[in-house]
Amino acid sequence: MQRSILLGGLLFGLCGSVQAESIGEVSTVFKWLGPNDKVVVEAFDDPKVAGVTCYLSRAKTGGVKGGLGLAEDRSEASLACRQVGPVEFLAPLEEGEEVFKERTSLVFKTLQVVRFHDRKRNVLVYLAYSDRVIEGSPQNSISAIPLMPWPVER
Repeated sequence: MQRSILLGGLLFGLCGSVQAESIGEVSTVFKWLGPNDKVVVEAFDDPKVAGVTCYLSRAKTGGVKGGLGLAEDRSEASLACRQVGPVEFLAPLEEGEEVFKERTSLVFKTLQVVRFHDRKRNVLVYLAYSDRVIEGSPQNSISAIPLMPWPVER
């Protein structure tokens, strides 16, 4: 019974992540079997802040393990968030709130983006980092968006 509950929880955790929109990719290492190693560029909108889109580039491991979803991707990622329209807060913001999460290994490793609001400077700050159940990585990327009035078309 306990095994069934544990397995169900693991499967639920694997299915619950939000998908980013694929913008493009480049191959970095040719693999004879399975897909090549590559760098992918993805975009996602902040779910609580209309008018903000983040662009994330990250390594994706190929080969047979990568093709089957069994490989562990590297921890490096780059993040650029931009104001793409009038900014509107759709709900109250929480400091350090997760706005994006994607698994980068079968079970234990994830890439996350969290948001902070620097009210003193009127800036949204986004931080991308990778973590594991046991030990995360200090590698990270940051992006800041000064909140500005958006020009109105006439």
